[in-house]
Amino acid sequence: MRIVIPGGTGQVGGVLRRALVGRGDEVTVLSRRPERLEDGVRHVVWDGRTLGAWAAELDGADAVVNLAGRTVSCRYTDANLRQMMDSRVESTRVVGEAIARAARPPAVWVQMSTATIYADARSRTDGLPHDEASGVLGGEEPDVPLYWEYSVRIARRWEQAQADADVPSTRRVALRTAMVMTPDRGGIFDHLSWMARLGLGGPVAGGGQFVSWIHGEDFVRAVLLLLEREDLDGPFIVAAPGPVPQRDLMRSLRGAWGRRLGLPATRLMAEAGALALRTDTELLLKSRRVVPGRLLEAGFRFEHPSWDAAAVDLARRARGTRRRG
Repeated sequence: MRIVIPGGTGQVGGVLRRALVGRGDEVTVLSRRPERLEDGVRHVVWDGRTLGAWAAELDGADAVVNLAGRTVSCRYTDANLRQMMDSRVESTRVVGEAIARAARPPAVWVQMSTATIYADARSRTDGLPHDEASGVLGGEEPDVPLYWEYSVRIARRWEQAQADADVPSTRRVALRTAMVMTPDRGGIFDHLSWMARLGLGGPVAGGGQFVSWIHGEDFVRAVLLLLEREDLDGPFIVAAPGPVPQRDLMRSLRGAWGRRLGLPATRLMAEAGALALRTDTELLLKSRRVVPGRLLEAGFRFEHPSWDAAAVDLARRARGTRRRG
């Protein structure tokens, strides 16, 4: 296939583009700065906001996988939240415009979204996880920080930008993605592993909040399924079927690194730590409990459904990466 990946230079984009090139696809990445990528990957500069020469890359392509958006690993200041919103909504809008103008539009447009679109799991009175059929979208839970509501607003407008595009000949899929765990440096697994190895990876604010996650290999396999299955469209939760409480997630991760100690942290300590790391506590404190109902209905089989086994596998791969580095 000929596949264009806007925003394909990040951690998730790296996992996906390497897999696509490995199976023989022709891959073009769009990003704001020139990058040196793997052999077999073309790179084209775009600004993520306006139509330009880059739009010709979509004309005649088989698929577009739009991963563009400012990282959420930052302080949730007003300026950063606006950048998160604008980078997602504007890039999605302009991808839609490029598809609409193409003489031979792509057959499928896979658009990154986020599982954060769902309400904090503790707000559900039935005690069930969110799925596509019965999940409750967030934004109206009582007693949650205002910036958590803004995160949901970003997710909703992100998906709406794809839905509003006038692309009748192109199938649309939205990836409501959980934390993608890969052994690469700088990703979420790397940050959590750093805490675990230092003995800091204990329960945060009791540790009862759920964490939804997906192994990078399963993320790639899910995207491939959605690219190829012409009968699948709309939103899909892209997460392993086994979300776990934060205390259990970190306990398994410490075990995978051969560590026992995991100092607990109060909510106030988590706030101080997030400030020092220049990130925000929503990533630690919001209870994200989602399950991939539609993927399972489509026959998708996870290679890494259990966090215990996935943590061991990822730690083993990370050790190999560190030795080679």
